[in-house]
Amino acid sequence: MIFVTVGTHEQPFNRLVKEIDSLKGNGVISEDVIIQTGFSTYEPLFCEWSKLYPYQEMVKKVADARIVITHGGPSSFIMPLQIGKIPIVVPRKKAFDEHVNDHQVEFAKAVAERQGNLIVVEDIGDLKQTILNYDNIVGAMPAEMKSNNKNFNCKFEKIVNSLFKP
Repeated sequence: MIFVTVGTHEQPFNRLVKEIDSLKGNGVISEDVIIQTGFSTYEPLFCEWSKLYPYQEMVKKVADARIVITHGGPSSFIMPLQIGKIPIVVPRKKAFDEHVNDHQVEFAKAVAERQGNLIVVEDIGDLKQTILNYDNIVGAMPAEMKSNNKNFNCKFEKIVNSLFKP
């Protein structure tokens, strides 16, 4: 199953919803597709969809999905990373009136470059090949976010302990 989310931003993201629906309708995608369409005005013809899902239901859908496709909102792509999925991120763009500026493009590219665990698709025309080659693409990527938390916590614990030594 493929799960797609466009988040809850008030501008439509019809470009992504239409492309996914077209790929499903044309038989490029053979597995089930579920789309959270948010404020998009296009209603998919070939995919299961809802404007919004409760958060716990979204988590379940992400966990059950083979592929997760999101817009470039941090909440939408960080949650899949937290449960071990490498999402395909299609950032909203100002040129298509999907957002007020191109910060999603810039942020998603920066995270992908720094962490190495996002697949950023800027050109919607590349989405088909990205989906078809998803398993090969992810094979060379880490499955979870890199984190410095353990190292930080160890150092912090030493500092705290040193404060309480007589």
